[in-house]
Amino acid sequence: MKTVCLGGGPAGLYFAISLKLRQPDAQVTVLERNRADDTFGWGVVLSDDTLDNLAENDPRSAEAIRTQFAYWDDIKVIKDSTEITSTGHGFCGLGRKTLLLLLQDRARELGVELRFETEVDDIEALMKDNDLVVAADGINSKTRQRFADAFRPEIDTRACKFVWLGTHAKFDDAFTFIFKKTDAGWIWAHAYQFDEGTATFIVECAEDTWRGLGFDTMGQDEMIAACERIFSDHLGGHALMSNMKHLRGSAWLNFNRVLCETWHHENVVLLGDASATAHFSIGSGTKLALESAIALADLVTKEASLEDAFEKYQEERRTDVLRLQSAARNSTEWFEEVERYLHLDPVQFTYSLLTRSQRISHENLRLRDPAWLQSAEEWFQAQAGANGVHRAPMFAPFALRDMRLENRVVVSPMAQYKAVDGCPTDWHFAHYAERAKGGAGLVYIEMTCVSPEGRITPGCPGLYAPDHEAAWTRLCTFVHAETDAKLCMQIGHSGRKGSTQLGWEEMDAPLADGGWPTLSASPIPWSDRNAAPRQMDRADMDRIRDEFVAATGMAARAGFDMAELHAAHGYLLSSFISPLSNIREDAYGGSLENRMRYPLEVFRAMRAVWPEAKPMSVRISATDWAGERGVEGEEAVEIAQMFRDAGVDIVDVSAGQTSVEARPVYGRMFQTPFSDRIRNERGIPTMAVGNIYEPDHVNSILMAGRADLVCLARPHLADPYWTLHAAAALGDEDIAWPLPYLPGRDQLRRLATRGEGMGIRV
Repeated sequence: MKTVCLGGGPAGLYFAISLKLRQPDAQVTVLERNRADDTFGWGVVLSDDTLDNLAENDPRSAEAIRTQFAYWDDIKVIKDSTEITSTGHGFCGLGRKTLLLLLQDRARELGVELRFETEVDDIEALMKDNDLVVAADGINSKTRQRFADAFRPEIDTRACKFVWLGTHAKFDDAFTFIFKKTDAGWIWAHAYQFDEGTATFIVECAEDTWRGLGFDTMGQDEMIAACERIFSDHLGGHALMSNMKHLRGSAWLNFNRVLCETWHHENVVLLGDASATAHFSIGSGTKLALESAIALADLVTKEASLEDAFEKYQEERRTDVLRLQSAARNSTEWFEEVERYLHLDPVQFTYSLLTRSQRISHENLRLRDPAWLQSAEEWFQAQAGANGVHRAPMFAPFALRDMRLENRVVVSPMAQYKAVDGCPTDWHFAHYAERAKGGAGLVYIEMTCVSPEGRITPGCPGLYAPDHEAAWTRLCTFVHAETDAKLCMQIGHSGRKGSTQLGWEEMDAPLADGGWPTLSASPIPWSDRNAAPRQMDRADMDRIRDEFVAATGMAARAGFDMAELHAAHGYLLSSFISPLSNIREDAYGGSLENRMRYPLEVFRAMRAVWPEAKPMSVRISATDWAGERGVEGEEAVEIAQMFRDAGVDIVDVSAGQTSVEARPVYGRMFQTPFSDRIRNERGIPTMAVGNIYEPDHVNSILMAGRADLVCLARPHLADPYWTLHAAAALGDEDIAWPLPYLPGRDQLRRLATRGEGMGIRV
């Protein structure tokens, strides 16, 4: 097979080596535009797993690489004058130039032809002259640009500015992150040793800070001198160095996240950064390139045709690439928004940094550095008022006004569709009583409606008749007498999503018969199948506001500990907030201030009749998942702030379900970032929801300061005793069990110590 590799970086060189190992008689040429010893980075980082893969593929080059590695186990976080070190992370690094020279030597030894200082201007000619063209020509790939219609690349230019520098200062004891506050804003460095005398030193900051420090007008020497002054306390008198001084322009860059829909075209295949990139903050770009090179070499030698090889290569590698890119995106966004977290205590800030990509979880961190994590958990408990206690964050107490929760686990509201004429039945009593006995600190009642017309379905419960109040009172009396759980009543009105079928029939579909007219902010039907609602007038607003007030009074008399206004998920009040459902031209439509006018009016009226000592929350949809046409980003933060200013104690941060046009992006903990932003930009207490199902998720969210309470829905449907089982799995013996269940508790603890249990993953 006659093969040419475009690009003499790690990807192109290692593919050439891997192909020659499999086909010694293959004619392989590597074309590189730069000189043999040119390189525009400093160090590379590889994991032990990647080293094992290299050793299996080519023991000789792997051993040569291994002898050059600098190893370190620690991550050090320095914020101003505070240092925190966590161990057990296991990194190894070497110089990029050293890696390239080692791979060049091995390629020559195997018979690969290397041509340096060679520009490729006619890719079509190379395609005709070769059986296989491997385009490993980097993040700015000319090949990808030439066949963009075939590869369909998505290139996302990230917000921060960074410059890749080196230094002879010593960072051989830890991968070090340094955060410095300047008059123009925060600036930070990623520093790590890659050989005995040299370290990588990447400087990064927001563009406003970059301009405020004058970097946009500086030449390279001036820029380097400025960075040396900023980080002088950590350089030990050593200079910073650039290997990009030949550039006429600035050495500062914005990272481009690249992902191609297709990785091959005719006999051309993309490899390394040409096909997909991973942000330097997780140090895995070289890992991706080397492991993809192995996979591609395997397949082009085994498959019957190049087309088959390319298809399997893309199929096999794409999942790993997407998984790594997801982690890299999380890490990238954390650094882009780092000023959101710099107010955190150094312990919590360090934890947030360590877990930013979601590749390191709470229990994984315990395996890496149990001593540090224990100290962090004790810090968290102390912040919650439990001094000298070592328990996981999920078992820390939490207070809102006079309500004190025993832990941070919340049973999220989940519709049961079992009410009769709005009245809860024995089903509701058994359902909620069991979950209250299950150990969660707070148990939510499903959205309970303020009128018959305000119900979502005929099976939804209400708070608009005396028998409703009596049934809820019975539940509150039992829960408060027999458990430590607190109860929250979620109060809402269905709006245009009302008069629909039960949840296990067809969700949001209109009733075949027995339906009722609906109303909303604007006369826009939920879908083409649903009837158009009547646009509310002022008389409607007054009547429904008063219904919310009456329902709130009932909840107070019934004995609920907390009340929540449901202003999310496309229901009545949500329809005022979202511009997708509110096209009014009066004082209740248009600007966010106008769209929030009625929901705030309702909340204030509820707060006025709710006991002062008891807290109130609001559930919001922090995004419509509809881009700029709907609620997103900063507007969601403003919505939360407006409710906070009106007296909300905590914001229940959900997302979506406001329009059939929504295009949500799912994944584990996928809605937590919305909670994170509101909490850390404005200091508003929040609850996180959305595909949270393991104790590890709960502890990670809390310990990183991404929410104050964590809501789990489906896990509590499958297991009413989820919290008690999680405590047993974590070895927590301080959680209270119902007294009749103590023998079951003891057996569960014995099983847990033997590695058995109830399927709760930690």
